[in-house]
Amino acid sequence: MDLEGHSLNILMSSTSYPETSRDWRGRFIANQAAALARRGDVSLSLWAPPGELPDGVSAATTSADALWLGRLSQRGGIAHLLRTRKVLAAGAIVGLLGRLGRAYRRLPVDVVHVNWLQNALPLWGSKTPALITVLGSDFGLLRLPGMKAMLRTVLRQRRAILAPNADWMRPGLERTFGDLAEIRPIAFGVDDPWFEVVRHPPANNPKQWLAVTRLTHNKIGDLFTWGEGLFNDARQLHLFGPMQETLELPSWVRYHGATHPADLLENWFPQACGLITLSRHDEGRPQVMLEAMAAGIPVLASSLPAHRDMVRHRETGWLAASRDELCQGLDWLEDPLQNQSAGQAARSWIKQSIGTWDDCATRYAAAYQDLLERKT
Repeated sequence: MDLEGHSLNILMSSTSYPETSRDWRGRFIANQAAALARRGDVSLSLWAPPGELPDGVSAATTSADALWLGRLSQRGGIAHLLRTRKVLAAGAIVGLLGRLGRAYRRLPVDVVHVNWLQNALPLWGSKTPALITVLGSDFGLLRLPGMKAMLRTVLRQRRAILAPNADWMRPGLERTFGDLAEIRPIAFGVDDPWFEVVRHPPANNPKQWLAVTRLTHNKIGDLFTWGEGLFNDARQLHLFGPMQETLELPSWVRYHGATHPADLLENWFPQACGLITLSRHDEGRPQVMLEAMAAGIPVLASSLPAHRDMVRHRETGWLAASRDELCQGLDWLEDPLQNQSAGQAARSWIKQSIGTWDDCATRYAAAYQDLLERKT
């Protein structure tokens, strides 16, 4: 297929998208779409909940789809419903499959760019090439009965690239789908403003540690139990994120509710001592960790595969598998010289290994081209 000079028609699908610039939901989808739209070789349509579309991106949703997706997003999305209201989740899944399936068939496109494996299921019965972004939460989906078999059927019908956003996911995907699709890790990017943060953490107490996460039992992980007795007025824990499960917050946690990039960039990242996450969730490559590291902020993280894939222990941050190791990590990263060195190393690693969203868009565009060049 001769692709020279041809602008590729791409349909991107996502069940999460920020309604406004201050909305935390699906922020990386907006960044992804904006970077692709800046390219001259891509014409992008987006099927997603309603929100402010970047320049050059056209809406692929009908008005009815937009209303339905908006309501689903307000309820926390399908994953949240599966955790909290399973009856409603079943209806939402059926509705999603029907609406997204019609969208896939309604628009003539060169490649479908699917975010989350669940959104690939409605491709069944079509032959459109697909690039499917795989995130850490998809591994929970793959544990559901019959899910692997259904996805294998979808992949068998088309040329496909599964694009996890971190290398650690490749082996599992190779075992399950490697005979039907190429497994090509494609890292997300980081917006330029994060690289431009100038840190000025207070030389004396208090030390400000930030935790930016959805509040669920798995996302909080061991933070509240291990953190007991370690945080106080001199060493403060500031927690940001939407409350998605009922959690009792310890008195020493300073909870600020949901946040947004501008607030972190302007008010919190410049003075932070570090970012902390002790998550037990199925993580892919958490975007807030990438952004913190790009800002020169070291990360103290639980020893999950996703975190080990990003954090170099005692080089760009600290990995903790116990309360004692958490305590050691706090002390180590609060040393001004260690903190500065780890922060600079973290920023350098992001620049060299991850890059910007424009770099990410270049990787996606190359994958689209490869899918189309395989046509016979």
